[in-house]
Amino acid sequence: MEARTMKSRTMKSLLWMGNEAIAHGALHAGITLASGYPGTPSTEALETIARLKPEGVHVEWSVNEKVALEVAAGACYAGARALVTMKQVGLNVASDPLMSLNYIGVKGGMVILAADDPGPISSQTEQDTRRFAQFARLPVLDPSNPEEAYAMTRAAFDISEELRVPVIIRPTTRVCHACACVAPFEPLPPKPPEGFRKGREWVIFPRLSYESKKRIVAREQALSDALARFNIIEEPPEPTDCGIACGGISYAYVKEALERTGLQCRVLKVGAPNPFPNEIAERFLDGLSRVIVAEELDPVIEDALRPLCAARRIPLRGKADASLPSAGEYSVAALADALRLFVGGVKLESPGARSEAPPNPPARPPVLCAGCPHRASFYAVKRAVGARRAIYCGDIGCYTLGNAPPLDMVDTCLCMGAGITIAQGLRRTERDTPIFAFIGDSTFFHTGMPGVLNAVYNNSDIIICVLDNRTTGMTGQQPHPGIGKTATGEPAPAADIGNILNALGVDSVRRVNAFDLDQAERAVSGAMDESGVRAILFEGPCIAVAARVKPQARNADPLRSGAEPPPYMTVRESECVGCKICVRKLGCPAMSIIRDKRIAAIDPALCTGCGLCAKVCPVNCIVHSTNGGEAATR
Repeated sequence: MEARTMKSRTMKSLLWMGNEAIAHGALHAGITLASGYPGTPSTEALETIARLKPEGVHVEWSVNEKVALEVAAGACYAGARALVTMKQVGLNVASDPLMSLNYIGVKGGMVILAADDPGPISSQTEQDTRRFAQFARLPVLDPSNPEEAYAMTRAAFDISEELRVPVIIRPTTRVCHACACVAPFEPLPPKPPEGFRKGREWVIFPRLSYESKKRIVAREQALSDALARFNIIEEPPEPTDCGIACGGISYAYVKEALERTGLQCRVLKVGAPNPFPNEIAERFLDGLSRVIVAEELDPVIEDALRPLCAARRIPLRGKADASLPSAGEYSVAALADALRLFVGGVKLESPGARSEAPPNPPARPPVLCAGCPHRASFYAVKRAVGARRAIYCGDIGCYTLGNAPPLDMVDTCLCMGAGITIAQGLRRTERDTPIFAFIGDSTFFHTGMPGVLNAVYNNSDIIICVLDNRTTGMTGQQPHPGIGKTATGEPAPAADIGNILNALGVDSVRRVNAFDLDQAERAVSGAMDESGVRAILFEGPCIAVAARVKPQARNADPLRSGAEPPPYMTVRESECVGCKICVRKLGCPAMSIIRDKRIAAIDPALCTGCGLCAKVCPVNCIVHSTNGGEAATR
């Protein structure tokens, strides 16, 4: 195994982001297939492979994580190596095939990138993939920097192939997005698949599962031995009875905190937390009188050390006794302070070094972009509903930001695809209230379609609003089945959401231009006059995508009918009455109020010329910049 992948590092060092390092680690391990679903902080890994378009490697954005894992499993059944990418909540979607795949096993190596998001910075949860690995009895590797992410990915394929088990690599946000110079190993060509060989081993019958469970338990020692090299003990220059156990990015924080403070501690770095390295942990505890555990998210290492420390009567500190926070990200400064309290009486930091946290930056809540079609869609619904009570069920995507004032158009948000199904449950209790379910185009393909079918089958009475901006917006404008190209930019059949809704049994489907406020409002009013499952397809391109397209090409886009709008909108100062309606109703970041003049202003650097504000203005003082007039700008 070592001879196959861990050849000498003959290539020069290259500056890679953590996700890029994982992508190159997979490519250099000889993968034949890479699949996944975009989700911050994991997205750039598969994007890197798609951008490189390596010969002999199939790359795809699958419609969801479950599909991505199953596609990869098929390749691995035939002996190929495959990488699957997702974020931590995506692992929930993939959990059904993953639990069963552990019982079936793989022939070719399979590595699953499941990126965790402490904070959380861009996720619904702070869940810890190490816990999932324990539950699934799967090995997991926890890199602390991009260099380790590369090396661990390379090694994970060999471990997976040798022991016929999927291996999870679990970088966290700061590892995924950090950059470092990585010295690559000599790349391997894509591993030629042996071909699929028929046999009972690939069919998961109950009897096979029973035998597989015994095999899974029995192999844990072999897994522990194979992963032992990633768990190390580091001795300080001077003798000490204090120990710190850590893993992942927390190891990097600990090392810098020790350097900053000058404290002397023995360090246990747990790079492979499952199966837990008990033998190495026992050696780490020899001669120690106290131990603290530094790890983000769940107390995985802490819980594993607790019985070992209890047997030796060694006090153990960490999350359980509130020595360290139980939620959120850690930092060098926070760990430096905690280590001072833990060690006690040791010299303070060197002169000039800072341990206090930097001042907090000014609050800047996330908002929908200027020119975002979702703002126009939400406002059209809000204006059509008027003073009536309605419930707005949201979903996961950019449009979740519609929950903020002044729109206030997202009353619920649980997980991907749940907006349509939660709306159905609410409708059974809120019988006299219009129920709207908002879902984006990418989320519709991900997990929205089963909810639509369920609504039709069970005679629900809801209005489904599909916000189609022709991309996967929040994660960086990745393609999906509705836009006519693959992950590598190759042409593909474009799935029409309207036709799919019809095929699922939705007879009432209205298609509108999101920026045509009057048309969109009429569509919403018409849908409210009906009953049953009806849908409105709000079409308008994501401004981040449209801004990268040449003007003449944008004119040809059916989602942007008519002439290309001017670069930005402007306010005729002499006509503005200072009513603030444009600012209060839309919340566009390009708009503000000039306090001394008490009139509206539009920032030309942010404005995209969508024209929605002009349609809201009661005195028609907002015009296209080419129309002349006094321009009120910030």
